[in-house]
Amino acid sequence: MREFTIGKNDAGQRLDRWLGKALPLLPAPLAQKYIRLKRVKVGGKGSKRDYRLQEGDQLQLYINDEFFDAPTEDNAFLSVFSPQLDIVYEDENLILCNKRPGLLCHPDQGEYVATLITHIQAYLYQKKEWSPKGENAFAPALCNRIDRNTGGIVIAAKNAETLRVMNQKIRDREVEKYYLCVVSGSLSPKAGRLEDFLRKDGDKAQVTVHSHPVPDGRSAVTEYRTLAERGGLSLVECRLVTGRTHQIRAQMAHAGHPLLGDGKYGDGRLNRRYGRTFQALWSYKLVFSFTTPAGPLEGLNGRSWTVDKVDFVDEYFPGVEVFRQR
Repeated sequence: MREFTIGKNDAGQRLDRWLGKALPLLPAPLAQKYIRLKRVKVGGKGSKRDYRLQEGDQLQLYINDEFFDAPTEDNAFLSVFSPQLDIVYEDENLILCNKRPGLLCHPDQGEYVATLITHIQAYLYQKKEWSPKGENAFAPALCNRIDRNTGGIVIAAKNAETLRVMNQKIRDREVEKYYLCVVSGSLSPKAGRLEDFLRKDGDKAQVTVHSHPVPDGRSAVTEYRTLAERGGLSLVECRLVTGRTHQIRAQMAHAGHPLLGDGKYGDGRLNRRYGRTFQALWSYKLVFSFTTPAGPLEGLNGRSWTVDKVDFVDEYFPGVEVFRQR
């Protein structure tokens, strides 16, 4: 329990609004609930949310200690009252989430709360599967990430052992990642392999593609196959052999088939014609193909997960069947 005495500057405020300012980590719906449950008392008694505070009022707050901390990136999950997650699969070790385009995977300088990892941490905290007070250092973490405006499956580890094992499996290419994308034109051949070298330009936040090794360049390999063609567009499945920044977007553009909607590597005239403002790219399937011991994740070996639908498939290629039953 924490106790506060209302001073001159706080007098006249509604109780619920004062609570929101005093505890910025406490979500407004939860604050209203605590007031209803009389976990917020004035002078030792329950009060209504619209009560106007008076100078000298003694407030008793029966609220968890963590809500009294200052807002930081590490505790942003406390501000999430109703986590918004599209869970493809979950067990005691990990969660596979289907991230929507527009959502950041991790916080940046401008956004702490509206991120995938923040909502995952809030979800696990509210399920009482994780509490930062019970951990010395570990917090639920993402094992992979995808661009803000790309949708698809992201792996989240619930414990440190899962994070360690899954990160190693990804490095060893024992996790197969399949993407769907819509590209301009018709690929020739219809199926094949793109092998290039990508050099990252940190200042421009993009990569350049080179056919031969270049200083600071990293090899990039993508296998692809055309699933359908319609109206000058192709629906393509890509399997990442390597996992470089903007790999599919940059390689397809370099091959003469930029992704529809891609503002960084794409065709502006084509994007405007279709009215698409972000890349038609979705990480739609994961396959766990472990060739070495996987510890607590051994039961996942040989299994695959596919999202139920991808919006741009329905929009540009209605009737095309690409999703298999999980």
